[in-house]
Amino acid sequence: MKERESDIPVVLTIAGHDPGGGAGIQADIEAVSANRCYAASVITCITVQDTCGLQQVLPQPIAQIDAQARAVLDDYKVEAIKIGLIGNIEIASWLADLLAEYHTIPVVLDPVLSSGAGTRLVDQTMEQVIRQQLLPFIDLITPNSPEAYQLTEGCKNLESCAETLLACGARYVLITGTHEREERVVNRLYNPEGLFNEQAWDRLPGDYHGSGCTLSAAIAAFLAQGFSMLDAVNEAQVYTWDALFNGLCLGRGQSIPDRFFALSRRDKP
Repeated sequence: MKERESDIPVVLTIAGHDPGGGAGIQADIEAVSANRCYAASVITCITVQDTCGLQQVLPQPIAQIDAQARAVLDDYKVEAIKIGLIGNIEIASWLADLLAEYHTIPVVLDPVLSSGAGTRLVDQTMEQVIRQQLLPFIDLITPNSPEAYQLTEGCKNLESCAETLLACGARYVLITGTHEREERVVNRLYNPEGLFNEQAWDRLPGDYHGSGCTLSAAIAAFLAQGFSMLDAVNEAQVYTWDALFNGLCLGRGQSIPDRFFALSRRDKP
């Protein structure tokens, strides 16, 4: 019997592999799946990391990455793309060429510039490539405040960081406030007209591994379902806060968001 055609939206995540599953490809797959989409994945890097920190990043060959991406894009109708850890300048340039070819698909970029434990992953040349080559194809970039300052050297406040990223070509900028000193976490969404929306959230204790991946992948999932950018960002923030609130202490370091928290709430027999 022929199976029925599925109408579940497909999200393609292009990111690194975290063997502990807290961040990267596995985090993206979980967040996309939890928000009613199907996740396809392309691995840019193999990493050696855990909840305490990152030890090594091993970028994969361009030919291998390209083959993965085209296998998915030639077969599936991809409704959104989420980009995480890129790996090196060559991969970033390849990504720009790919996105130019598939320019009608919404793209969310989580600019992974440092590990959750603070290890810096990119240099100034890579930052320049992101600004000049990638941002013209990005619908939403989701830096935390240190990443926003790092990508826009010389900016004195977050508003000017957003203006710079928008001037580079990004259509929207969501700057998350977990690293700021405000009593509550304030996430601010900007578009070319300025501050478009902001949401404040109760600050949770502790640190989390994979929160940025969770948020950006969830936004991509809502965009894939046809939500507006504002609604996709707001829905994804609700989901991410719940995942953090229900975080799991599995290792010796940071907590991991429980991206399937809704399943764990089901009444057990």
